[in-house]
Amino acid sequence: MQRQSLFLKMTATLGFIFLYAPLIALIVYSFNKSKLVTVWGGWSLKWYGELFRNEQIIDAALLSLKIAFISASLAVVLGTIAGLVLSRFGRFRGKLILSGWITAPLVMPEVITGLSLLLLFVAMEGAFGWPAGRGIGTIIIAHTTFCMAYVAVVVQSRLSQLDDTLEEAAMDLGAKPASLFFLVTLPLIKPALISGWLLSFTLSLDDLVIASFVSGPGNTTLPMLIFSKVRLGVSPEVNALATIMIAVVALGVVAAILQMRRQTRLTMVANQT
Repeated sequence: MQRQSLFLKMTATLGFIFLYAPLIALIVYSFNKSKLVTVWGGWSLKWYGELFRNEQIIDAALLSLKIAFISASLAVVLGTIAGLVLSRFGRFRGKLILSGWITAPLVMPEVITGLSLLLLFVAMEGAFGWPAGRGIGTIIIAHTTFCMAYVAVVVQSRLSQLDDTLEEAAMDLGAKPASLFFLVTLPLIKPALISGWLLSFTLSLDDLVIASFVSGPGNTTLPMLIFSKVRLGVSPEVNALATIMIAVVALGVVAAILQMRRQTRLTMVANQT
């Protein structure tokens, strides 16, 4: 048992080193004074100042945040509806097809998804005149399409683990379907909604392939800009930008974990009383 415990600890340590050592190196080199990324020139905040003076990067970051926020919000709404239909409506005609449509974006290569959406937008523009060209709208539609699949899976999993007696008790007390959803079901699946929103936000903010297919001139997202810069050589500004993104994501994850723990404690107290 002691050898097994030591082996598990060593494996976990090596796994964490493999995952986080590159991130730590990136953060350290974001404070590098030298213009050459691989040459250490001392500690400095120079590149953070250069980053905030770079209007191209700032505009791309704001555009990506805007797209990610809208896409994640729409994905939560649509994904929650899909998850409720699959978990609460029992068997109905077309359920298998709907389930396949929802899970398809999870396993579909991003190249295929981006190309198919591009062809769809071109065909719609020729037939209906909308969308007129590619831009923010087409990126939001594309990101919402594949992000809602993740939300639907998370919500469906959460709903399958809920205690049905709480909803049945509310219905026995005269709660209407709308009141039942907003006052009982929605608070119970709130952790899943937060997790789904954060996951969708991260996927949208990180997407490069699909956005490259459905974006147009003047609508360069942050991943597209970073990729174009990295192809010419890693810039210290990119390290500074990545460090800020890591910090923001880490704060978001910590906040979500704390909220989920709080919700779990409240649920346990309610069940005990």
